[in-house]
Amino acid sequence: MADLRVQKYAKVLVEHSARVVPGDRVLLEGTTAAEPLLRELYIQILEKGGHPHLMMALPGMMPFSQDEMYLAHATTDEQIDFVPTFYKTAYEEFESRIRIHSATNTRGQTNANPEKATRRSKALSSITAAQFSRGGEGKFKWVTTLYPTSGYAQDANMSLEEYEDFVFNAVHANEADPIAFWKSVETSQQAAVDYMKGKSEVILRGPNVDLKLSVKGRTFMNSFGTFNMPDGEIYTGPVEDSLNGWVKYTYPANYGGVSVENAELTFENGKVVKATADKNEAYLNKALDTDANSRYVGEFAIGTNFDIQKFTGNILFDEKIGGSFHMALGAGYPETGSKNKSAIHWDMICDLRTDSEILVDGELFYKNGQFVFGK
Repeated sequence: MADLRVQKYAKVLVEHSARVVPGDRVLLEGTTAAEPLLRELYIQILEKGGHPHLMMALPGMMPFSQDEMYLAHATTDEQIDFVPTFYKTAYEEFESRIRIHSATNTRGQTNANPEKATRRSKALSSITAAQFSRGGEGKFKWVTTLYPTSGYAQDANMSLEEYEDFVFNAVHANEADPIAFWKSVETSQQAAVDYMKGKSEVILRGPNVDLKLSVKGRTFMNSFGTFNMPDGEIYTGPVEDSLNGWVKYTYPANYGGVSVENAELTFENGKVVKATADKNEAYLNKALDTDANSRYVGEFAIGTNFDIQKFTGNILFDEKIGGSFHMALGAGYPETGSKNKSAIHWDMICDLRTDSEILVDGELFYKNGQFVFGK
């Protein structure tokens, strides 16, 4: 018998996140480890009148990203630079895609050749660009989520059963009506989004940050389960050359299967001019040199999901931690006004729950992990 939580999970993804309507072509991305959810999605998309296109891969073989098998065995420049034909077509023409991260070995890329990985990122950047641009235009209803596997459970220091409970709770598949819950998140976050309209200067202060940036002319977005599931954040694209100061990220920054610990970045006129880390510093700097815009920030966001308080090593959950902020180096979302285009989009998270504050145009907006504007 199918797990009722999986059925509700699929319902949220199909009806709330991907918003499937009759005639929609929907790309389903995942590995065989996510078979229960992929099966349920396939059924529910058909029931909604959509056209599911299932692209199921083996664990370690994920053509939509820098998969470990490809990086290990592709030998020619032509292979490294090749853009997967079907994925490029789907991202440029389909109405929707649902991506299910479902790795069984989250360390598969740890020893990948960094130059090879960087070059592969550049090759795939046209797919990323199509996702961001068409998503911002509302023409491509994409959502990224995760199915619990033993690999993710180990990263989170949980048993598989504990991690399954964590995931289903985070997406609220245990709710009688999970879609109603996510609509309530939209309502509660909208006040902060509305407050930021027309604002210019943002200052962050705390034991791990002293940073100034501009959001003048930029739009804050309310993130409540349409692009990510689980969700809970407000975000924008800061003015590209406006960041000055420093931030030390309090959680490991994971990217491409590599964990960078205690990363500290110094910004001058928007650009990272110094990047240090206690672990994998060379990898950090190599990624920052991917292209001309990878040292600039494409996203600034505040996490609002207090159902997620434990760091699990997976950015899909960790960036939503209530009481934190995160910034993404590289590509920004055009719907925010961001002009930054890059082959990378690397989110890094900093805790703000102790002795920390955010000022907006000189007024206290956020303190010790809570919104305080208007109080």
